[in-house]
Amino acid sequence: MTATLHARPRATWPGRYAIAWSALLVFALAAHLGREALPAVAVWPEPWIIPLRYWISDFMKWLINDFDLGLFTFRELTRSIAWLLEWPLRAVQSLLAEGFSRGIGRDAEEVFPRVPWVALIAVCALMGLSARGFGLAALVAGAFLYLAVFGQWDSAMVTLSSIAIAVPIGAGAGLLLGIAGFRSPRLERALVPLLDLMQTVPIFAYLVPVLFLFGFGPVAAMIATVIYATPPMVRVTMLALHQVPAEVVEFGRMAGCSRRQLLWKVLVPSARPSLMVGVNQVVMLSLNMVIIASMIGAGGLGYDVLTSLKRLRIGDGMEAGLAITLLAIALDRLSQAFANRPPPSHGDAAPPFVHRHRFLLAALAVLAIAWIAGAAVPALQDYPERFEITTAGMWSALIKWINVNFYETLEAAKTWLLFNLLIPVKRFLTTVPWPAVVAAAAIAGHWLGGWRLATLTGSLVLFMAVSGNWEKSMTTVYLCGVSVLIASIIGIPIGIWAAGNDRVHHVVQVVIDTLQTLPSFVYLIPVVMLFRVGDFSALIAVVAYAVAPAVRYTAHGIRQVPAHLVEAATAAGCTRRQTLWKVQLPIALPEIVLGINQTIMLALSMLVITALVGTRDLGQEVYIALTKADTGRGIVAGLCVAFIAIVPDRLIGAWTRRKKQELGLD
Repeated sequence: MTATLHARPRATWPGRYAIAWSALLVFALAAHLGREALPAVAVWPEPWIIPLRYWISDFMKWLINDFDLGLFTFRELTRSIAWLLEWPLRAVQSLLAEGFSRGIGRDAEEVFPRVPWVALIAVCALMGLSARGFGLAALVAGAFLYLAVFGQWDSAMVTLSSIAIAVPIGAGAGLLLGIAGFRSPRLERALVPLLDLMQTVPIFAYLVPVLFLFGFGPVAAMIATVIYATPPMVRVTMLALHQVPAEVVEFGRMAGCSRRQLLWKVLVPSARPSLMVGVNQVVMLSLNMVIIASMIGAGGLGYDVLTSLKRLRIGDGMEAGLAITLLAIALDRLSQAFANRPPPSHGDAAPPFVHRHRFLLAALAVLAIAWIAGAAVPALQDYPERFEITTAGMWSALIKWINVNFYETLEAAKTWLLFNLLIPVKRFLTTVPWPAVVAAAAIAGHWLGGWRLATLTGSLVLFMAVSGNWEKSMTTVYLCGVSVLIASIIGIPIGIWAAGNDRVHHVVQVVIDTLQTLPSFVYLIPVVMLFRVGDFSALIAVVAYAVAPAVRYTAHGIRQVPAHLVEAATAAGCTRRQTLWKVQLPIALPEIVLGINQTIMLALSMLVITALVGTRDLGQEVYIALTKADTGRGIVAGLCVAFIAIVPDRLIGAWTRRKKQELGLD
């Protein structure tokens, strides 16, 4: 009690922070008015810029051209790794996409055909039947049947081949790294910020160094996919192993398990459901990388979408994008079903071998019969082209109809938003003096988390100026901020509506699940056709891509409010609206803010891709670096994007923790 009475109270808004914010406002105004007298305060002086991008580029050139390990050079090492990975990739591509052949080019002769389309659909249906039942089997079979009927089979098999190799490598590497982090607290502390950085650096930034190290082609694209998709598996593994109940661990020790046996016989099996969630994340991120990886030679459906975007062939792009979405849904549902399967019961007599492996034996039988039947009936081996269907004309006609009938309305809305929102916000952020922004980040960090957080946030913002990317960083902040604002205005009311109505909640869940499985590039195709290129097109694409977390977290937060609190409010005579505004929303606010945080992350990841539609921000820097193979430029711009993501993430995280403590939810 004495310690509590004499503890110094934490400063609040009316105290010293009010003085700090007021002083900052006065300084920013004075610096803005005196721009001509003190140009170094308004804009970071060019002589002060640290040439980090050139240092990184020179280091990469030295690494590739001059670094010698003795028996071999570093370039030979990376090319050897690529050569080793090429073997399993070629084997799976031959099995699913091309068939096994002998010879090269026109002299190649097919030795054994690829898996027949009928057989693969049947095998996938059997997997769904084994994992959950007839409903999942029908969903998976229907998704793969779409690929055949709509002429996407060949490209889809190339994509599936890459996923089939990338996912085991990413999941295995993530599992081993996560186990190492679990066993070593020091390594875990080092891995956490590295994982944060890897998950916030734009996808494009991975491609330039991978291109340098591993060359151009499907193997390099697969390696980039593995690097991008592995971090969630590492994080989930460490979390899952830490959450294994202590009594389970003690039981394993009492049974005489060694350290290795305790890990593989007790900890990993106990954490299996959570680990499978990590595998599911690896699958989804690998599919999200499909289109971007096609820029360095991946091929498949991603290449089809990218080509359609470049040629503005909206119908072809929508069909290929929908094919990726259905493939993602099928693999997502399969991996979730296998993750949620109950463990085998102990104590019962083991069933016969045939019963235990009936689905595997059925799949092998289907494959054998299909290969034999395909040799006699070619339509069973390859789906006949004359039976293929296309909706490309329908999508193109729909966009044309919208442009003809609603052009003036769309143009009016675009013009109003540009002149009344986008341009004023952009002018404001790009003219705010850099010391004011750095100080604002530091003050917010100190207010929410103390000196450590203040140092982190201030340093990350300062890096954008020091690296020479200040103006483009502020342009990125403006686009991201406006997009997140609009996405929140749309998403939070929908989440509130879904939280109070089970039928609406079910429909909304299906819609946002679909939105989150659509490849990011797919959003650009109709947007460009309707609004052409520019900041407004980027805004629409980002809002459509990033709105899902705002909806999901709002609905989840309100639904997680303890029932006894709602009952107490009702008993006190509160109306439904009063209960929502006075009880549910205040308690769900930390969860809603976390949803806004995720919206920021998705908006930043999409902004890099919208560089293809003419934005002049950090995304454009990363994209130019990719086209020119400028490693330093791409990495520095990518770090700036990552730091823009990390600053609000840390601030929101600190605020959320404090708010949960105040509400007694922590």
